[in-house]
Amino acid sequence: MNSGKAKRICLGVHGKGDSLATFDGLFDLKEQEQIRQDCKSLIDKFGNEDEEDKLIVLETIITFARQASTKYMSFLTKETLLGVMGYIVRRSNEFLGQMDCEKNGKPFHLFRLLLQYHDPELSSFLDTKRITPDTYALPWLRSLFASTCTLPVIQTCGMYISSMEIIPGFLYGTGHSGQCKKNYYSKMEICYLPLFVEVLTSFPSGLEAEDIEDFCSLSQYYASKTPQSFRRDYQGPLFGASLVPVKEEFEVSVTQALCLPVSVAELLQACQPGAGDGVKYFVVDCRPAEQYNNGHLPTAFHLDANLMLQNPMEFNTAVQALLAAQQQSINAGSISGGEHLCFIGSGREEEDQYVYMVIANFLQKHYQFISFAKGGYSAVHQLMKDRLSDGLTNHNSKLCIICNPEAASSDLESGEDFHPSSKNKDDSGSLFGKLSGAVKSKSAEMKQKLTDYIKNENQQVERHVSNTDRVGKRYRNMDNVFSIGDDEDDELPNSSDEDSKEKVSLDTWLKKPDIIYSCKCNAVGSNGFMFPSYILVTDNHMYILREIPIRKGMAHIQSRRALGSIVKITSKKRHPELITFKYGSLEDESVEVTDMDRFLIPNAGEATKKIKQQIVKVLDALDR
Repeated sequence: MNSGKAKRICLGVHGKGDSLATFDGLFDLKEQEQIRQDCKSLIDKFGNEDEEDKLIVLETIITFARQASTKYMSFLTKETLLGVMGYIVRRSNEFLGQMDCEKNGKPFHLFRLLLQYHDPELSSFLDTKRITPDTYALPWLRSLFASTCTLPVIQTCGMYISSMEIIPGFLYGTGHSGQCKKNYYSKMEICYLPLFVEVLTSFPSGLEAEDIEDFCSLSQYYASKTPQSFRRDYQGPLFGASLVPVKEEFEVSVTQALCLPVSVAELLQACQPGAGDGVKYFVVDCRPAEQYNNGHLPTAFHLDANLMLQNPMEFNTAVQALLAAQQQSINAGSISGGEHLCFIGSGREEEDQYVYMVIANFLQKHYQFISFAKGGYSAVHQLMKDRLSDGLTNHNSKLCIICNPEAASSDLESGEDFHPSSKNKDDSGSLFGKLSGAVKSKSAEMKQKLTDYIKNENQQVERHVSNTDRVGKRYRNMDNVFSIGDDEDDELPNSSDEDSKEKVSLDTWLKKPDIIYSCKCNAVGSNGFMFPSYILVTDNHMYILREIPIRKGMAHIQSRRALGSIVKITSKKRHPELITFKYGSLEDESVEVTDMDRFLIPNAGEATKKIKQQIVKVLDALDR
C-alpha cells in the first residue's frame, strides 16, 4: 500500500472522490498575497524540481479551506503548512477536515479524554497544574506531527500508517505523552512548569526514523484498548468529509464530558458471548437499589451511588468488593469480566449527579479505563425495547421507571421548608425558614465538564460581600432567608488555583482563640470530587481550609466568607449531610446569589445550627 493511500485511509477520506472538485477556482481572499508568499517560502526550503506545480497545489488547498469557514493565519506556516507539505500526495482525494485545531478546540477536549482514559495519573497532574492539551499538543495535531518531526521521520511514518483503527494523531500523542511521563514524571513536582511544557511539546522531535515502527505498534496497542465508539462518534464530525457544521450536542458532549463516553450499543455488543477481542467492559450500575432490582443488565455489578454519601465506609467496602468481583470475572473468562470499568446511571440528571460523584472518586484515585454509558439505563432500555424480557434481568414493567414514569415519583424529592416561630429556638430544623422565591436555581450540572476535572477546583473572580456593606433592611417584610429543604443543585463555580492560596498550619488555626466553632468535612467540587476540609467560624467570618495531601498537618485557606453574605443554606432531604451554602446580597428587594460552596458534613445538624446562630448575631448587629 502506497504512502498516500495509507494516509487517506487513516483520515477516512479514501474513495470519497476529489473534494477539490467543488472549488470555485477563485483566489481572491484578502490574505491571498500572504498565502502565496508563505507557500512559496515553504516550497523553496524543499528544493524540489516541480516547485511550480507544488506551489499551485498547496495554494489551492489552503484557499479551498475557506469553504470550511477556516480562517488563515500566517503563523500556521511553521506548523500546518509544513504538515501539508509533509503529507501531501496528489491533488485528488485530498481533504482538509474540520480539525478546529486552535486553543480550546474540540480535538483537544478529545485528546484530554483519551489521555485520561489511558493515563489518569499524568492527566491528573497536567490538569492540576492547568496544563491543557492545546498547550503542548496543538503543533502535533495541527500538522500531524510534521512540525516537530524531521522529514525522514515523516517519510518513514507513511510506510507504517496503514491501519484504520483510530485517529493516528491522538494515538501518537498519547504515546508521546506516556513516553515523556516515563522520562520526566519523577521530576514533575519540582520541574519548572514552562520548561516542562516545552519539553513535552518538543518531545517528538527526538524521534529517529528507526523509532517509528515501535511508536506505530504503541498506537496499535492504544487503539486496541480504546472504545470503538470513540472513533465512530467523534472522528467523523471532526475529520470527516462533510462540511456540515458540528452539532451542538456533539460540542457539549466533548467539552463537558467528565470521562470518556461509550455508546450503549457498543456496551451491549461487548457483553455478548463471542464478542471477539475488542474492549471488554465490567459494567457498574450506580442506580438506586429499587431501580436496579426492577431491571438491569445481566452482567452489571450494582454499586448504589447514594451509598457514597449515606455511608462512606460501607461505600469503600463495596468498591473493594467490586474490584475483587471484576478480577474474579476476568480470571474466569466470564463475559462480564473486563478491565474497562463502564458506569451506568438512570439517564436522569436528578439521580445521575451522584453517579458523577462516584466516577470522580474513581478518577481521583487514578483508576485506568474509566468510562460512562451515554444515556444511561434509559438508552439501554430504548435499545432493547423489543426484547426486554430476554435482554434484562428481573425486568418489572410495573415498577420500571422507563416503562412506568409514575413509578419514579417516590424517588424524586419534594421540598420541605421550616418556618421558625422564634429565631432563638434550639431545634435546628426550625431555625431555617423558606427563602422568598427570589432565587431561581439552574438545572443540576454537578459534572461541570470541561477542563476542571481531577484537579482542585478554581474560584472565579467575584465580588465578596463584606459585613460592613449596607445591604438594606433585607429582613423587613420578607420570609426568613434560610431553609433546609431540597437543594436544587445550582451550578457550582470554580475556585482559584491552589498554588496561589495561603498555606497554614491546621493545628494552629484550630486552636486560634477567635474560632468559636469548627468541624471536619469534605468539600464537594463542581466536578463531584471531594476534598478533606475544615469549616472554621469566627464572630464575623467562615473560613474553609482544605488539607494539602502531600503536606500532613497543612492546609490551604480555600475561602474566607463574610457570615453576612450567606443568604441561604440548603440540604437534600435524602442526603441531609450534603449542605450547600449560597452567598450573595440584596438587590432591589431580591436576593442575588453570586457564589456557593457545597460540603459533606458528618454532623450537619449541629454545624448548620451553630453557623446559623452566628449569622443571626451578625445580621442583628448590622440592623441596629
